[in-house]
Amino acid sequence: MTAIVTGAGGQDGTLLTELLAARGETVVGIGRRGPIDVTSAGQVAALVAEVRPSRVYLLAAVQHSSQGAPADPVRLAHESHLVNTMQVHHFADAILAGGGETRLFYACSSHVFGANTAVPEAITTYDEDAALRPQSIYGVTKAAGLLACRAYRARGLFASAGILFNHESHLRPVEFVTRKVVRAVAAIQRGDADELVVGDLEAGADWGYAPDYVRAMTLVLDLDAPDEFVVATGTHHTVAQLCAYAFAAAGLDWRRHVREEPSLLTRRRGPVVGDARRLRERTGWTPSVDFPGMVRALLRAEGAELIDHPGAPTARARPVRTGGTEGFA
Repeated sequence: MTAIVTGAGGQDGTLLTELLAARGETVVGIGRRGPIDVTSAGQVAALVAEVRPSRVYLLAAVQHSSQGAPADPVRLAHESHLVNTMQVHHFADAILAGGGETRLFYACSSHVFGANTAVPEAITTYDEDAALRPQSIYGVTKAAGLLACRAYRARGLFASAGILFNHESHLRPVEFVTRKVVRAVAAIQRGDADELVVGDLEAGADWGYAPDYVRAMTLVLDLDAPDEFVVATGTHHTVAQLCAYAFAAAGLDWRRHVREEPSLLTRRRGPVVGDARRLRERTGWTPSVDFPGMVRALLRAEGAELIDHPGAPTARARPVRTGGTEGFA
């Protein structure tokens, strides 16, 4: 079996490539350096005709972290459209031109749902039937890719999509808060640092373990019929809880080392979680680790020394500012 994986150099692409290779599959990985440009319809068509893959995983994406430097919106919109949306059309058209037997998976995002603007602080649960209300360039272009999958399914193509909620691993770029936290914990434990600065302790997400999510991608393409599937844990955690678990696992008190700096955030998103019931019922998928287990796995990858029984950490303490100094109450 031969699979094409776009975004092969990213977190999910790397993990998926390793998983497929371990199963004995041949993987043709496409990254930023080639071998083709996924935004070129001609190059995509030529590769699909040459390789004749049994499966195609579209993981390449233009994404921007909430704590990253502001990007030029016009350029970001253009690049996001080409990569997040048009690669679906290019690969789907190429597959149909070759007979339509190849199965396609599109890595969509929970950002297609937006957030609860009526009650911003309320945790909102989304499943596959939720309305698409994207509130960012990334969300808009991912929603367009999802709609493209629906259109190609109507034409007979096996085009499935995974609506992926946040999923983390040691391969996450350091500007993402999960990697930022565990990296800081390891550095503080070694004595190389003393402080971690985050944008918003009350921000949070439905965080899962990335290896579980790429496994879900393969299960979706094993089904008899294509569809859309939310991939999520269904549980919301805040950045404060992330810090509490991570520092406690390393035998540290997060309140002594974490400082909140709201100016770090370039945008905020209301709390959302995913309902992966359809995925569980049709494929039997379940996460292999819970939230604390994921945090410990990330810490191990950073080289942190973990204690066996950290106990139940508390994330109730909130930062207070008095007299120009910052501490934790």
